Order: sequence, then structure tokens, then C-alpha cells
Amino acid sequence: MKTSSHFVSASAAPQATHADRSKTRLVVIAAALGTVFEWFDFYLYGALAVFFSALFFPPGNETAAFLASLAAFGAGFAVRPLGALLFGSLGDRIGRKKSFLITMIIMGIATVVVGLLPTYAQVGIWAPILLVTMRLAQGLAVGGEYGGAATYVAEHAPHGQRGRATSWLQTTATFGFLLSLLVILGCRMAVGEEAFKQWGWRIPFLTSVVLLAVSVWIRMTLEESPVFEKMKSEGLVSKQPIREAFGNWANLKRVLITLFGITTGMTVVWYTAQFYALFFMQSALQVDYKTSYMIFAVGLVLGTPLIVLFGALSDKIGRKPIMIAGMVLGALTLMPSFHALAKFTNPALTQFSAATPITIRGGSDCTFSLFAKPATDCDKARNFFSRNGLSYAFEKTEVGTAVVTTIGQTMLKGFDEVQFKATLTNAGFDPKVNSESVNFAGAVAIVAWLLALVGMVYGPMAAFMVEMFPASIRSTSLSLPYHVGVGILGGFLPFAASALVIYTGNMFAGLWYPVAIAAATALIGIFIVPETKDYDVH
Repeated sequence: MKTSSHFVSASAAPQATHADRSKTRLVVIAAALGTVFEWFDFYLYGALAVFFSALFFPPGNETAAFLASLAAFGAGFAVRPLGALLFGSLGDRIGRKKSFLITMIIMGIATVVVGLLPTYAQVGIWAPILLVTMRLAQGLAVGGEYGGAATYVAEHAPHGQRGRATSWLQTTATFGFLLSLLVILGCRMAVGEEAFKQWGWRIPFLTSVVLLAVSVWIRMTLEESPVFEKMKSEGLVSKQPIREAFGNWANLKRVLITLFGITTGMTVVWYTAQFYALFFMQSALQVDYKTSYMIFAVGLVLGTPLIVLFGALSDKIGRKPIMIAGMVLGALTLMPSFHALAKFTNPALTQFSAATPITIRGGSDCTFSLFAKPATDCDKARNFFSRNGLSYAFEKTEVGTAVVTTIGQTMLKGFDEVQFKATLTNAGFDPKVNSESVNFAGAVAIVAWLLALVGMVYGPMAAFMVEMFPASIRSTSLSLPYHVGVGILGGFLPFAASALVIYTGNMFAGLWYPVAIAAATALIGIFIVPETKDYDVH
């Protein structure tokens, strides 16, 4: 894509002064702090998904309840494109600052309400309905937050420093995730495990009252974007940003390039590196919450600065090569990284799986619905192994054939959970992870590497998207492709990956979802994504 009339080259861009740089630092700090708090609210649910499966969904099928909790998590992402259209257009019509003040208030209120919700045991089916409603409100708010904040920071940043300035905003999701883990860990340790399961889980959500007040105060101190003020004074503010953004083929083409050439691949790398890796460690590898949280906390602290590093580097060598490299490396290394994570955190499980192959042979009754309670012996056997983080091979036999499960050299007919557990125990399986056997340094190194991938794909992306679109419809234009990619492909990644694991019986099968999408996006991006670092957003 060549520079269009919407863009000018670096030679025509205004040069930064010392006062400009000081003002930019203030804007970045204020915008980033407010966004950290908003991501903290949003990620609390993701970190507590295991608890919500037991609290808010019908009992009787632990696997189905867990998948339902992940689907509810994904529901918050699914409505993000709608939030992007609603609040993105508001940002282009009434101002960047006003728009992300509104989204912050909605997010804060919805999060506090989650902390007050009754459970399934108290109100029945109303519990998941109310929970999903609050998730939808959170999704709408986050859908409008990112585009407004990214546009706001980039329009304040001096030319030649947009990658570095906006990369600080890119770290806020990770810092919000880290803050949510630390708050949850502190609460669980303070009130005890049993109390936390009963009522202590509400505390992190209720703390959002304080965070909301602080965040609103921070955002109120900011001035409006100079680019928006200039457009307003010259009467150039768009009256119909949605129509202008998507009803014009030249701009719609930029939207499609951004979606299919960058955001889809970025999304799966980002969420696999953070959310799915934590789910995988806790559910498949059976690592206790203290150990898993500490591994991620240290890994995030070590890896997050790389987001800023790659953002700043993109000011020098360009946005495109760094983002494409991150997607390619993600496609190549996600699978071996998770294998290494398994070896470092639960070596006994890795050794057991290698030494004791498990095979399930069954006929037409092996259907295994994701949400229905397992009814047949075959379904119960598959659910049993998935619940315990054990991979198995499945072989389809003739119709009407009874299910036969082989654990090592032992053959078991039908399904008897007591007998299955006894056989696994005799074969040397221990569902509990010995904390002394965890290679903490190795696990942290893997998490840090995953964050390096995030840094490559995510660090330069905000600057890239701001530079792709004209100022009058910028917030609307960039918000939609970002949140379609993040919302549809990213939000349902834990659910889709977990479903793949259950259907195939392979605990690593879920990784084919992000690997395939990252590879496809990188291939598309090589040919159609332009380099934007020399475009002037003014």
C-alpha cells in the first residue's frame, strides 16, 4: 500500500521538542495507569475461571462446567466488536478522552457487580445468566477502551517515537493480568483456601471500587488529543464515522488488511502465551495455584519489558518485520514451548505419559458431548482422563462394541472410576504435583519466552494501527479489526483449545488452533501489510 492522501511522509512531520517529550511521558503514564486498572477488572474473571465453573454452573459434569465458564469468558470477547463500533465512533465524534472515561466507568461498575452476584446454589439458572450479562458489559467497555486509548497516546507522541510511546500502553494488558494474579494470590493466602472458595473470591472484584475511583481521577486530569482538538476547531470532525470508515472501499481495505494480516495472528499468540498457558498449567498439568501464579508472576515481570523494547525497535526498523517475525516464531515454537513447560512443571506426569500409554476403544456410544453430562461408559472414561490431565488414544470399533480401556498393560472393560484410579495408582500415577520436583527457573524461562513472542507481535501494533487510518475516523477504523480479531479468535481460544484436547484425547492438541492461525496470518501479512512507521498521524 502506498502512502495515500490521508498520510504524509516523515519529512513533512512536525519535529518533537523537549516540552513535547515531557508532555508525552505524562500522557503515557496517565493513560497506561488507567488502562492497567481496566484490564485488571477484565482479567479477574479469566484468572478465576476454574472457580466460576463450580459456583455459577450446574453441578454434575466438571468438564462441561469448566468449558461453560470458558465460554462465558469468551462471551465478553464476542461483544467487543460491538463495543468497538459504539465507543470508537463516539471517540471520533465527541473526543478520545470522553469516550474512554465512559468505558472505564462501565467496566468498573460491571466488575463490582460480579463480586455481588448470587451463585447457582442460591438462585439456580439466574446465576449464569447474570454472570454472562456482566461479562457482556465488560466486553462492551473493553471494546471501546483500546481504540480510544491507543489513538489518544499516538496522537500525543512525537513523530519517530510512536512505537515506543504506544508500546507502554501495550504492556497494560500484561500488567493488569499480573496485578489480578497477585491480588487473587494475596486474598487466597489471607483468608484460606476454603473461605476463598466460599466467599473470598468476591474480594478482588469488590476492590474495583477503589481502582475505579483512582482511574477516573487519573483520566480526568488529561487533556483532549491535540489532533482531535485541531479537527474540531477546523470543523473536520466526522459526523458519521461508522459509514465513512466502512462504507468507503479504500478505508475498508485497510480494515481488512489490519484484521487478516496482523490482528488475528497477534491475538492467538498473545492469548496462548498468557491465558491458555495458565489454564494449561493448572488444569492439564495439575500445578497448584501458588506455584503456577508465582511462575507466571516472575515470568511476566521478566518478559513484559520486551513489549516496550520491540515497540521502540519498530521506530527504527519498522513495524511489519517485527510483528511478522513474532507470528512466525509463535507458529514454530508454541508446541515445543508447552512440551517444555510440561516437563519443567510436572516431570512425573510427563514420564508417566511416556511410559504408560492409554487407549480407549469403543463403538457408536462414544459421542462425548461438550456440555451434556457423560452418560455412557466410553464418555465417562474420556471425561475421566481429560479431567486428570492424561492424554489418550481413541480407536473407533464396531457398533455396539463395549468400551475397553488399556492403561499400560492393563485392560479394563466398561467404566468404574474406583478401578480406574487404582490402576493408575498401581502404574505410578500421582495426580498431585510435588512442588520440589518443579523446575521453577525452567518454567519461568518458558513464560518469559512466550512474553517475548507477545512483545514482537503486540509491542508495535498500536502504532501500526493508528498510522493505518485517517484521523477523522481513526478510533472507529482501528477498533473494529482489533476487537474482531481479539474478540472472536482470542476470546474463545481457551474454549476451542480445551475442546480440541477433549475430542482428540491429546493434551497438546489445543495448540494447533493458535499455531495454524499464526502461520496463516504471517503468510498473508508478508504480502499485503504495508510499512507505516514513516506515516504522520497529524
